[in-house]
Amino acid sequence: MPANLTPEYLEAEERYRQAVTLEDKLAALREMLRTIPKHKGTEKMQAEIKRRISRLRAEMKRRPAVAKQRPFWHVEREGAGQVLLVGPPNAGKSSLLASLTNASPEVAPYPFTTRRPMPGMLIYEQVQIQLVDTPPLCADSPGWLLGMVRNADGVCLVADLGSDDLLSEVDEALALLDRAGIQLREPEWTHDQPPAAGARTAKRAVVAGCKADAAGASDRLELLGALLRDRNLVLPMVPVCVRTGEGLDRLRSFIFLLLNSVRVYTKAPGQKPDLDAPYVLPRGSTVMDLARAIHKELAAKLKCARVWGRDTFDGQLVDREYVLRDGDVVELRT
Repeated sequence: MPANLTPEYLEAEERYRQAVTLEDKLAALREMLRTIPKHKGTEKMQAEIKRRISRLRAEMKRRPAVAKQRPFWHVEREGAGQVLLVGPPNAGKSSLLASLTNASPEVAPYPFTTRRPMPGMLIYEQVQIQLVDTPPLCADSPGWLLGMVRNADGVCLVADLGSDDLLSEVDEALALLDRAGIQLREPEWTHDQPPAAGARTAKRAVVAGCKADAAGASDRLELLGALLRDRNLVLPMVPVCVRTGEGLDRLRSFIFLLLNSVRVYTKAPGQKPDLDAPYVLPRGSTVMDLARAIHKELAAKLKCARVWGRDTFDGQLVDREYVLRDGDVVELRT
């Protein structure tokens, strides 16, 4: 029986291959086990993943206490996913982080202000997304930065539309990613689309053009689009201005798309849905996946569900393998 592995499983598997710390490897393995299709064709794979998890947990227990310290650049994932802000020196990453999140990074008019990752929490329609400011992506970048890019859920490439050196700076950043085997892809890409030659890791990405109010910004944005096309990159470009707020809401929506997730709301029979606390699940998740995310005992007792959403009539009865859509309201039945 074919395994029919999902894109979410393949992403978790790639994250496992690229993981540096035991903690990151364990997190990736758990995600692989959660997203692998549960049928006879994957029983051996499930067993092997469980063995790896067991060996890793045993190894972590044997490590001396000092070895449990994470490297200074490691940022523990929080929220629905982790998106990195990357780009050339002085592109505006720190200002963008401060405008989109609750973080207070150091912002200065000189390059290399950011020496270590700075996380903040972006809120998009009740969904919390971890946004991380990073050191400049250039010839002097620390080696661990590319490892962070590989392990992130998505990338926001930040460019300075007020800089006359825009094209050379962005081209250098993209060249570094290319040499590391990292390919930026549009938010809607699927694993069915072949990767570019030499690419080993594909990351959903959006381009944020900062300083959209600068003189000549619109012309530079067009030139940036031409550069991306020359590199066979089809990425959404969002001009933004942190001073006026232009484009920030649109950028938030694209950052959510990078997670390749859906928001699902639940309700109890006869009650209104809780629209303040959605469950955020990988795109392609089923009613059964939602039940597992809530509690394993609920999943064991689940029989069917009623769904209110764009692709169903109100309260339509569906089975446990029904694929959920973004914004669906679900009433689970046991």
